[in-house]
Amino acid sequence: MIDDEISGLLGRVSLRDRAAFTELYRLTSPKLFAICLRILGDRSEAEEALQEIYVRIWQHADRFSPGQPTPMSWLAAIARNRAIDLIRARKPIANAIDEAYDLADPAADPEKSAVIRAEGRRIDACMEELENDRADAVRRAYVEGLSYQELAEIYAVPLNTMRTWLRRSLLKLRECMER
Repeated sequence: MIDDEISGLLGRVSLRDRAAFTELYRLTSPKLFAICLRILGDRSEAEEALQEIYVRIWQHADRFSPGQPTPMSWLAAIARNRAIDLIRARKPIANAIDEAYDLADPAADPEKSAVIRAEGRRIDACMEELENDRADAVRRAYVEGLSYQELAEIYAVPLNTMRTWLRRSLLKLRECMER
């Protein structure tokens, strides 16, 4: 009896009968939801799948022919196929080793680290060739980010004098680094 009722409802749904669609949903949604939940394993995903399934039923109810085995098996096939499609669309879950392999190491490689350290030692050696206050002013300007004005106040010299100190110190550093 229920198969005949579902079959009749599908016929009316194919004619865009909203009341028939509501009744079809009431009769079949628990079974179709159970299929989705069993396949997907996630309640919210199963609910979304169920909504999509009923949209498909609304759009394709005219494809059901009463000569098929049962209307419920036709509906169950739609539900099963949609749930399987959602599983296939999921991003594959990688194991921890695969994920770790794909992550880039933010640290410099050993060769690059060695080059950076060597450059740092060369800069330090060149800084030692400068007068102490000039080397300190260069460090404060280019490492700490102090302005010319702040440095002029710290060293109690005119602003243009501080600019000259830094310019001449940088020229000496360049000469030293080019040797």
